[in-house]
Amino acid sequence: MTPDFTTSPEVQEALDQSRPVVALESTIITHGMPYPQNLETARLVEQEVRQSGAVPATVAVINGDLCVGLESQALEALAQTTGVAKLSRADLAVCMALGGTGSTTVSATMIAANLAGIAVFATGGIGGVHRGAEHTFDISADLQELAQTPVTVVCAGAKAILDLPKTLETLETLGVPVIAYGQDALPAFWSRDSGLTAPLRLDEPATIAASHKMRARLGLPGGQLIANPLPQTDEIPLEILAPLIAQAHSEAEEQDITGKQVTPFLLRRIYELTKGQSLAANIALIRNNARLAAQIAVELYR
Repeated sequence: MTPDFTTSPEVQEALDQSRPVVALESTIITHGMPYPQNLETARLVEQEVRQSGAVPATVAVINGDLCVGLESQALEALAQTTGVAKLSRADLAVCMALGGTGSTTVSATMIAANLAGIAVFATGGIGGVHRGAEHTFDISADLQELAQTPVTVVCAGAKAILDLPKTLETLETLGVPVIAYGQDALPAFWSRDSGLTAPLRLDEPATIAASHKMRARLGLPGGQLIANPLPQTDEIPLEILAPLIAQAHSEAEEQDITGKQVTPFLLRRIYELTKGQSLAANIALIRNNARLAAQIAVELYR
């Protein structure tokens, strides 16, 4: 049976020649920032991957086709498209069956990467356990995906608006290795230190690649999560950010914002409260993650 995805010529050539490829999500393009900043950022991230020795494969569903790698014209068109669906494991197949267009979240991008034989994926921050989940059961599908799909995911930690201790505990329960890169502290997206100690630490792309290969040899399901702290010059320290996050959460409760509307509201308010600093940090961390992911991919193929 032919896999139900298409690859760009650049990505297909790299896969045919067993050259390193890094998958990239597309939600940051359609839901993360306005045009043309979203397009500029997407191209910068792809450039970081190329400069670090790998081929970028931005993933999206375009008119029902699961595309692994977008050519320049398709990337620009997606950046200007409105009303794009935000796809996870639950709705990926439905969007494709209906011939729709959607950007891929962490879980959907992992599925596409695995289908195409791509072992490494760079994103900004993963989803996780939302605050108050003991009442709402609001837990991202990203965590279950990490437990079952064998892709190494490089991020800057879980999004800081989440319940980080519960997210870490859930990942441990699911058997997902959470590995801090180059430090003992678990990063928290915009901040280098969440106040939590990471369960594992690795300091070199080569050892991360070796760990990925060893999991495959052992027949272990799922991937591994690499928590890569953003550069110190770009971070917003947690002591500054924490009260702003608390304020945004309080405002969301007062305005009775629930479900899928919570995260966009919180991110928008934090952008406003930090006077744009959170977006600058977001761009810096995804570029930083793309560099590390490419270095890991290179080591996997060495």
